[in-house]
Amino acid sequence: MVPLLLVLLLALILFGAGFALKILWWVAVVVLVIWLLGFLMRSTGAGGSRGRWYRW
Repeated sequence: MVPLLLVLLLALILFGAGFALKILWWVAVVVLVIWLLGFLMRSTGAGGSRGRWYRW
């Protein structure tokens, strides 16, 4: 009975890790798209030159 429980627990952990990694990939893609949009649509400063697209 214990080995069966261990196998089920391992399968549950691996399924959870796979689901979490898939979610993290989607989050990374969304952040990349937002970053690229911010880079391409940065505002122009005084004099027509483009300013910094980041704030640090």
